[in-house]
Amino acid sequence: MNKELLINQTVDFVKKELANAEGGHDWWHIYRVWKLAKQISNSEQADGLIVELGALLHDIADSKFHNGNEEIGPQKARTFLKSIHVKEEVILHIEQIITNISFKGGHQNQQFKSPELDIVQDADRLDAIGAIGIARTFNYGGFKNRELYNPHIQPNLNMTKEEYKNNTAPTINHFYEKLLLLKDRMNTSTGKQLAQHRHDCMVKFLDEFYQEWEGEV
Repeated sequence: MNKELLINQTVDFVKKELANAEGGHDWWHIYRVWKLAKQISNSEQADGLIVELGALLHDIADSKFHNGNEEIGPQKARTFLKSIHVKEEVILHIEQIITNISFKGGHQNQQFKSPELDIVQDADRLDAIGAIGIARTFNYGGFKNRELYNPHIQPNLNMTKEEYKNNTAPTINHFYEKLLLLKDRMNTSTGKQLAQHRHDCMVKFLDEFYQEWEGEV
């Protein structure tokens, strides 16, 4: 297999598929995760082709934009990868990455582990936190017409998978229900180092947000 050709074909496919996607889950999200995954993989022992294909295809059909269907992403990836003649064992690995990468409320047992999944998962989680993460979170909250903040609605840290999937709480709650938890869920040493800075950025933002909410600054 010609790795460069496969990657270029995959980039073209993803750009086309996500041309009209919500701004936090569009091609540029994929691009950032792809770049982060390559950066993290420089200090990890992993299959570079699987890392790059996994990063590029991890959100090819995010279940929250497909009525909660968690099968459509792996299926779409498989169909595409077969069309460009990727080996079956690589396709199976990419399917497992797509199936197991997401947070799902933080109380789910991950059914598959590999160095490649660890890397792509860290890259995806890094793009969910920090300044980019803040922007993506409010973009999605606006997309779903959610309140920015409601002091009478407390974060729920013990949601089931279904409750997490159907959650309609204010956007600020999402920081506590997911984003602030991600720093301690990183898999790789590079991921952990990058996550600390982004985590601190969110903590500072929340401090400023609450002060401004109360008119203190």
